[in-house]
Amino acid sequence: MKALVLEEKHRLALRDIQIDEPLGPKDVRIAVHTVGICGSDVHYYTHGRIGHFVVDAPMVLGHEASGTIVECGTEVQGLSVGDRVCMEPGVPDASSKASKLGLYNVDPAVRFWATPPVHGCLRPEVVHPAAFTYKLPDNVSFGEGAMVEPFAIGMQAALRARIQPGDIAVVTGAGPIGIMVALAALAGGCAKVIVADMAQPKLDIIGAYSGIETVNISQQSLVSVVSDTTGGWGADIVFECSGAAPAILRVADVARPGGAVVLVGMPVDPVPVDVVALQAKELRVETVFRYANVYDRAIALIASGKVDLKPLITATLPFEESIAAFDRAAEGRPTDVKLQIVLADQTGLLLSA
Repeated sequence: MKALVLEEKHRLALRDIQIDEPLGPKDVRIAVHTVGICGSDVHYYTHGRIGHFVVDAPMVLGHEASGTIVECGTEVQGLSVGDRVCMEPGVPDASSKASKLGLYNVDPAVRFWATPPVHGCLRPEVVHPAAFTYKLPDNVSFGEGAMVEPFAIGMQAALRARIQPGDIAVVTGAGPIGIMVALAALAGGCAKVIVADMAQPKLDIIGAYSGIETVNISQQSLVSVVSDTTGGWGADIVFECSGAAPAILRVADVARPGGAVVLVGMPVDPVPVDVVALQAKELRVETVFRYANVYDRAIALIASGKVDLKPLITATLPFEESIAAFDRAAEGRPTDVKLQIVLADQTGLLLSA
């Protein structure tokens, strides 16, 4: 099958690749329709590694996906051929202690699409466990289905925050994940979410949503804005989504006493933390790594209309332009939130988006 293959750092190819994926009794075979380009995909392309995950052999990219079931294993229940679905890309060891505790996202044995050495889903079809495959409601498009994966990170962050109705939250970082966290926080009960960044085009995009206030920190003081909004008390929750050391070091400045800090963004290098500043306010610190047990809730919110992800899909490109799509993503255009790639069906015709 033809796939988008990362041959090595800075070198992509659209070429045939042999991937042996037998259909097990609890698996489904899926014709892939739409795949979103994630920052991690781009990082592997431009750097060849993320932490200790190193691309040392050709690897198919892509992990944000939707598609159509074309074959079901003999023991699959609740899914049928023809169902439109999205897929949770991380498959844990069901017998691991982490999985038994419901923490399968931190299972050391998890196999995650497009994380070396596991191939991703930018290819015509994949075999995937039915347990990590979710039917899309009729009113949820393939494009929105492929957005469930990044939105799931926002859902995980909102759950870790333990939002109370009426909370005021701050999100530092208006990239795709920061935007997802802000929307999940609103859906989770926050009365207002203040989103801070230096990229005005990104702030304009998220600022169009009701309940969002934006702060361009190159022009305004986030501390002052939060103080004015909360009467000097501080935000109930601070979601740090940039991974930038300066933002991480200032989380305590905008949080209220007894509030929560949720670390979502992943810094490239270790960041020193002022523990006393956290202790002085008795802040609760939570961390996020991917997600667990949130896909069904994410789909339900999208289907209900309470979360609209459609405005975040900046452009949809055909599979034949995948390399150009990745080059565009690597540029980091300030007006781009999510680029998606649409694959061809088995007859070679472009599927409708």
